Amino acid sequence: MDYLDKKYFDKYNKKIGNKIESLIDNFDFSDKRGNFEYLTKSSAIYSSNIEGNSIDINSFMNYEMNKDKFKVGKEIEEIENLISAYDFAQNNNLTEDNMLHCHKILSETLLIKSKRGHYRLEPVGVFGKSGLAYMAVEPEFVKKHMLNLFEEIYKLLSQKLSKSEVFYYASFIHLRFAHIHPFRDGNGRIARLLEKWFIVENLGKNFWKIPSEEYYKEHQQIYFDTINLGVNFYELNYDKCLDFLEILPNCLK
Repeated sequence: MDYLDKKYFDKYNKKIGNKIESLIDNFDFSDKRGNFEYLTKSSAIYSSNIEGNSIDINSFMNYEMNKDKFKVGKEIEEIENLISAYDFAQNNNLTEDNMLHCHKILSETLLIKSKRGHYRLEPVGVFGKSGLAYMAVEPEFVKKHMLNLFEEIYKLLSQKLSKSEVFYYASFIHLRFAHIHPFRDGNGRIARLLEKWFIVENLGKNFWKIPSEEYYKEHQQIYFDTINLGVNFYELNYDKCLDFLEILPNCLK
């Protein structure tokens, strides 16, 4: 099983991949959009918002300037923990162990201690307004699938990839991780962090600045609709994956 299949790359490249180098060249990596620290916080806030956290960027920044006047609630702690996970990723290589450590950091308010930084031991489904929307792989198979996924990630990290290949595989990692759904909670936050981490490992630390989480939040319904490729792990149709893969490069426009 190819977890990071290149069979869709030619279609992807014709549709948007061939524009990525130009999009990168024209993207403003300066501090006009905010300094590195601010943009890291912004990434964590938008990623948390996708998961239902109601604290927007304005509220969080005002909290930071007036901490003595605010009572710290669970939603603030969730964002602070995710910022810490981003900080850890920014100073460490992309490995499975380091990804697990990031999950341990960000899930402090989400899970009991024994489940933080550990793959799930229970079945997990994704539920929507109409009930069960997706059933992830059984818990006894999670570790095997994650091991295989990271083996492919390591192989890719050892190669010289084009910019379009980097974005293609980053999105595919995001997609595959979300479908394996290896944790009891925190899967979306880690999937988005992992996607950006892979780009940075290939193209440099400046790429922590790209507003992928903000773009996903602003196009949340499209994000949710296109990540849904089947009702369960065994009926996923990756022939429909291009609509999801093309979202990420649009954050550079």
